[in-house]
Amino acid sequence: MSGGLSRDPSLRRTATEIVRSLRRAGFPAFWVGGCVRDVLLGRQPGDYDIVTSALPNQVEKLFAHNIPVGRKFGVVVVVEGGHQFQVATFRSEADYRDGRHPEQVSFGDARADACRRDFTINGLFYDPVHKTLHDWVGGQADLRARIIRTIGPPAERFAEDHLRLLRAARLAAQLDFDIEPLTLAAIQAGAPALQAISPERIRDELLKLFRPPHAGRGLELLRQSGLLVQVLPEIAATVSCAQSPDFHPEGTVFDHLRLMLAQMPPDAAPSLPWAVLLHDVAKPLTASRDPDTGTLHFYGHERIGADLAARILERLRFPRRQIDDIVKAVRCHMQFKDATQMRKSTLRRLLLRPTLPLELELHRLDCLGSNGRLEAYDFLLAQAKALDRQPHIRPPLLKGDDLIALGMKPGPPMGVLLAELREKQLQDDLKTPAQARRWARERIRASEKPKSAP
Repeated sequence: MSGGLSRDPSLRRTATEIVRSLRRAGFPAFWVGGCVRDVLLGRQPGDYDIVTSALPNQVEKLFAHNIPVGRKFGVVVVVEGGHQFQVATFRSEADYRDGRHPEQVSFGDARADACRRDFTINGLFYDPVHKTLHDWVGGQADLRARIIRTIGPPAERFAEDHLRLLRAARLAAQLDFDIEPLTLAAIQAGAPALQAISPERIRDELLKLFRPPHAGRGLELLRQSGLLVQVLPEIAATVSCAQSPDFHPEGTVFDHLRLMLAQMPPDAAPSLPWAVLLHDVAKPLTASRDPDTGTLHFYGHERIGADLAARILERLRFPRRQIDDIVKAVRCHMQFKDATQMRKSTLRRLLLRPTLPLELELHRLDCLGSNGRLEAYDFLLAQAKALDRQPHIRPPLLKGDDLIALGMKPGPPMGVLLAELREKQLQDDLKTPAQARRWARERIRASEKPKSAP
């Protein structure tokens, strides 16, 4: 077993001490699942799960700070050293009627607990006190072969929890593993069962699957496994959506999305994968071909795509603020190609949008995933930096209260005048509040003059 270190060394030490305390009390205990897998792969576990023969009430007596989150399933969260550790009693399960919850749960031994788990690489048990590894399911061999394989018949494992279909693809993407052929065939056959899974659970798996640096492969695995058409049918439609080779030498819209996802930075914002996935989502719906030249067009795909993106994100129960930001990026992504020809005021409005960091990164990836030309991106980046050095541009020179103080009555004309003021400010025609007041006072006076009779 290789000696991987956790992100927080105290996390590993505390996880070891919990096992030691359980063993001192006479209860066999082990680390289990993803933490064992990650340490064997030389990765850094983010958390540690523990299994033991101790029953929930016995765990609660041993550890003063605990949260009985799942007594029915033998699960207690132990709080030690400022960290939370899931401590579960060895159990076996049977009779999954809803594709998620077992009707029968019985407490048993370590081997039975290992055999009820999903994938072989998640069925390894490690005793950190005696430094011994227990493998009853062939997990070590599959780790060495870099294979995702179910424990036991794949159809049975996926029938127990349909979300395992998606989890297999997510793990394969995260770890850069292959899915074992029989397991992959069972995923393809069982893919429609995902329709019974709640949108929130699907969303949470997709959030993990589309993280860099494995997001591009994650999308490809969804396609290969037949899961894409079940969870994101609108993206599945891009697989056969051709594009003009003059603008998109990479191929179909799906090829474009995959390349963009593969080039996301490690610190990508959470909304970026979804802005990438959805920015061209309406291309299959808007595709047309010029009868004379044969050129492909996708007129209005950004506008239609924004509405479609909103529906998809709402279906997956994304937070409202995140939906709004992603939809804004989708709706506006075609503006960036014309940045160098924009009026100064138009360009500055674009650069002052709160969603600019997301939109700008989407544009960069859009270029890298197609023709690779970054002239507009470099221009925008330089303009954004220049604007940062002009903080006086950001707040409007005058507000409604200022116009009222100049004698203007509230109403639609005030909104028009404020818009004109903002336009002149962004064009650098007005640079100070004093200049703006003089200009506004003249406009107000001119509007109050009686019109001469015809």
